[in-house]
Amino acid sequence: MSGFFGVASKNDCVMDLFFGIDYHSHLGTRRGGMAVYGKNGFNRSIHNIENSPFRTKFDKDVEEFEGNIGIGCISDNEAQPLLVNSHLGSFAITTVGRINNLEELKDQCFEYGNTHFLEMSGGVINPTELVAALMNQKGSIVEGIKHVQDVVKGSMSILIMTKDGIYCARDKYGRTPVIIGTKDDATCVTFESSAFLNLGYHHERDLGPGEIVFITHDYIKQEQKLFEKMKICSFLWVYYGYPTSTYEGVNVEVMRNRCGELLAKRDDVTPDSVAGVPDSGIAHAVGYANQSGIPFARPFIKYTPTWPRSFMPSSQGQRNLIAKMKLIPVQELIKDKSLLLIDDSIVRGTQLRETTEFLYDSGAKEVHVRPACPPILFGCKYLNFSRSSSEMDLITRRVIRDLEGTENPSQELLKEYANPDSPKYQAMLEEIRRRLKFTSLRYHRLDDMIESIGLKPCDLCTYCFSGEE
Repeated sequence: MSGFFGVASKNDCVMDLFFGIDYHSHLGTRRGGMAVYGKNGFNRSIHNIENSPFRTKFDKDVEEFEGNIGIGCISDNEAQPLLVNSHLGSFAITTVGRINNLEELKDQCFEYGNTHFLEMSGGVINPTELVAALMNQKGSIVEGIKHVQDVVKGSMSILIMTKDGIYCARDKYGRTPVIIGTKDDATCVTFESSAFLNLGYHHERDLGPGEIVFITHDYIKQEQKLFEKMKICSFLWVYYGYPTSTYEGVNVEVMRNRCGELLAKRDDVTPDSVAGVPDSGIAHAVGYANQSGIPFARPFIKYTPTWPRSFMPSSQGQRNLIAKMKLIPVQELIKDKSLLLIDDSIVRGTQLRETTEFLYDSGAKEVHVRPACPPILFGCKYLNFSRSSSEMDLITRRVIRDLEGTENPSQELLKEYANPDSPKYQAMLEEIRRRLKFTSLRYHRLDDMIESIGLKPCDLCTYCFSGEE
């Protein structure tokens, strides 16, 4: 994933920008960037943050930067923000999203006129640079943004900083949040609402799907009305949203507590304690414990001083090793105990299997597992929340392949496996339970997950669970 933050202030904005971007560090681990506009024009810095957090890499930049307008990002992919000089003027741009038709749009840019793109490692072009090129095909920034919304397949939210203010555009289906905050002398825009809480801003409003606004320190001007259809990602609440953030009026921590409560209402096991896999599983486990009356415990603690973030290296093997090294057991809470674990999800299953083995090795008698979302059956087409390169990376699809004898099951067959009341669903769960060595396995149902969020089902994207767009 990625996250962005922007500020338009009457006074110097650098410290607000610095802290606002830093509060998005849970959304990416590769690059951070910030750009400001002040009396000396545009200034920008981008750093690799794979082995050192954002704030330590940008300490010197904060001392040197000055300006009253700024944007920045934490990114798990491309370097950004980019500085662009074109017939639309000079601007800085940062994006959050995914372009599935990148090659097609690149070719369209070549056909439109002689242009070029700087290649990143592996020969891939920077998606944010492509968005800027598409915008430059039109006569104004607003028309350019509308053009991007029309032609990009996937999702795309955008911040564009000019010398006068910031254009803020939410993905046309609202798959990711864009939120406006205000205080007396400044306006900010953010992915995570929690990013501005300690900076003195108050929630002004969430942009609607497809909505475009222009902000300065003292006004917000709507440039395009919101679209009617919204498909915000349900995984925001389940996994990658920060607990103190609120999207569409629904707080992440509150949703996770409700999720745990509904999991408990459908359960019939009686373990000695309930635990959440740190960090995102903890709030789900608290909700489960409160509803069931079974004590909440922390049988393992995540070591955060040197491994504060959830997925660091690009190598899956290294990530698995780090995930294992981060969890330190509390022997007294594990030995001879029956434990119920709640994790946000099961994707590949590797880490949770190793966690379970580690609990058995520490003397656990039973390990019951309750993922806080339904089985993930389809790779996401809209956001980069997983580094999976194939649907065969999903444990569900590998199990279905082995049960059905095909890597290409029909949509109708996959719908049977998505139905929690079907025999095929039960067979899939039993095989996953056996392979990962759980005592029992029960996923959150899709209808219960939607109830946990509290929005209308038609406003939520649940494609990765149901296959329905």
